[in-house]
Amino acid sequence: MPGFSAASAQGRFHRKKATDPAFQGHNPLHSALAHKLLYSLTLIARNSRMLVVSLSGSPSPKSRSGVVLAHAGRWLQNHGVGVTTLRIRDFNAEDLLFAKFDSPQVLEFVEAVRQADGLLIGTPVYKASFSGALKTLLDLLPERALHGKVVLPLATGGSIAHMLAVDYALKPVLSALKSQEVLHGIFAIDTQITYGDNEEGGTLDEVLTERLNEGLEHFYLSLQHRLQARHKAAGGHLQLAL
Repeated sequence: MPGFSAASAQGRFHRKKATDPAFQGHNPLHSALAHKLLYSLTLIARNSRMLVVSLSGSPSPKSRSGVVLAHAGRWLQNHGVGVTTLRIRDFNAEDLLFAKFDSPQVLEFVEAVRQADGLLIGTPVYKASFSGALKTLLDLLPERALHGKVVLPLATGGSIAHMLAVDYALKPVLSALKSQEVLHGIFAIDTQITYGDNEEGGTLDEVLTERLNEGLEHFYLSLQHRLQARHKAAGGHLQLAL
């Protein structure tokens, strides 16, 4: 719904209030109806854009998985998806190691995940598994934190031998958090990724770029299905208000 924002929702409400006889006067019933309509329009506005959390599980300041995530984030933004980028290395290590569920950073992370429609999770593969630092952060999510959400795993490793780490190590954790759908992960060999001055400036080879774009198209379609479901629910509220 391009251009549909909370501000435009309020504008539509006030125009209807000024022109519709049903809203004239001070009848309490009319006032309640007006508030229901404003609530419904605002609900639709809030649910008119897809939101994704991009989570980098690499503790290194220079990360190949971060380069892949940066490319994925730009692709989604170019398709109108809101992207919140979080990096494991930006979290306080003590909060993770001592499982400080009440840490402000952790609470912000949990809230970002709660609001998201989907997650991109990028990780290097170490010793046949995903990043241990990433595991400490995922352990701080509430039970069922990924319920109703779509997840696209992205992993990097030194050779194709590490490819199955996503299926055998990361996916079970995401399933335990009740993810609605964990898409087929995308694995990249380190040689397919070239560093730039930073993660945003890195490059991917042609083969990896093609596979990543295909995976993102599937991810985007899954996000759209969630958005359509939210619009349907919001439309139900609107019908009740009217």
